[in-house]
Amino acid sequence: MKRKAEQLEEEEEGSWNHGVVWSRGPLIGRGGFGSVYLANLKNPRSRNSCYPPVMAVKSAEVSVSSSLQKEKEVFDNLIGCPQIIKCFGEEVTTTKGREMVYNVLLEYAGGGTLAGLIKKSHGSGGFPELDVRRYTRSILEGLDYIHSRGFVHCDLKPDNILLVSGAKTGQEGQFVAKIGDFGLAKKAENGKRRKVDPYLRGTALYMAPEVVVDHVQEPPCDIWALGCIVLEMITGKSAWDLKPHVTTGELLKTIGNRFAMPKIPAEVSKEGKDFLRGCLVRNPIFRLTSEMLLDHPFVAGLEEERGGDLEEMVNVEEVDFSVPLSLIDDEDDFSSSYCSEDPSFTSEQSSSFSSWLILESDGDISSSKVVGDVHAFKPTEQLILPVSVQRCDPIYSSIPTGA
Repeated sequence: MKRKAEQLEEEEEGSWNHGVVWSRGPLIGRGGFGSVYLANLKNPRSRNSCYPPVMAVKSAEVSVSSSLQKEKEVFDNLIGCPQIIKCFGEEVTTTKGREMVYNVLLEYAGGGTLAGLIKKSHGSGGFPELDVRRYTRSILEGLDYIHSRGFVHCDLKPDNILLVSGAKTGQEGQFVAKIGDFGLAKKAENGKRRKVDPYLRGTALYMAPEVVVDHVQEPPCDIWALGCIVLEMITGKSAWDLKPHVTTGELLKTIGNRFAMPKIPAEVSKEGKDFLRGCLVRNPIFRLTSEMLLDHPFVAGLEEERGGDLEEMVNVEEVDFSVPLSLIDDEDDFSSSYCSEDPSFTSEQSSSFSSWLILESDGDISSSKVVGDVHAFKPTEQLILPVSVQRCDPIYSSIPTGA
């Protein structure tokens, strides 16, 4: 697969793999579901063009593009929200070697990702709280729209929060935080009992307790992930205080422990602490919804489309394309087929999550990628874990109930 991607990249240096109205530029990232390139309009001054001058194009060979096509279906259901990356359409192109390539045209995130911004702020201990509130408001607006349209993102994390120039919204010199990468998104079930979802989607660091313990991924799991992101923006560090070289199994063991909780720093404002407590509730039934959180004093009253106070807009010609900027999974995205039969791992006593035991519908958006061994991977990598049909069966033999 990787060799094919490299071959595709080489072939794209020619002129055979451009679109009808756009030209493919340099590679800016690669992941498990495709590669992302910069794209420029062939005639940017055309008055009839419905495309911006610069875009990001996410591509995969047609023969292995089912996940990317499903992601496009999700984008089609999320049109019109300013806090979600825009999708401008799809197109099939042909490489010099006559390979058919499926392409999705997306909004270009010139400011990179929230993860990159957090990394830059690590030495200063995170963002100023006003910037945290502004970014949080934008993410919440997008998340509320996603949930209102009947979807669960399932992989909300700083890498998937993209920073787009705010010039068009009158915010010259700033960036708008937008949610992207819907490769693992799924339909919410709203209490309908269906067949069991065979996969857990997402990244371990941002997984909610019910995801680890009860194999449940519904809208509340996105709210937990949001709480982890807010903590990360405040502190510049992961919400979970991880020791060096911690394994994914050890992290999931901690998340599955009913007494374990991310620590909220004492210096956080009263409103910030209350907001985080509304997100980081172990029982998803009592976790606040995105609609409730939008009225919280921590984010209420802020301009909805503003990003943080970055010093200046990024010039496309000055962007470092060696760093992935948008819309794909990390190169080390992974999944695991490891599943234990240890009977010692069961759900919490009198599980509060029973009303959220929602099962898969035929229209679910998911991935069937299953490779590797979970213990070989990092907690920050994307995770797709197959789970047993029986709810009481374990995911890992090393993850206790937290009793």
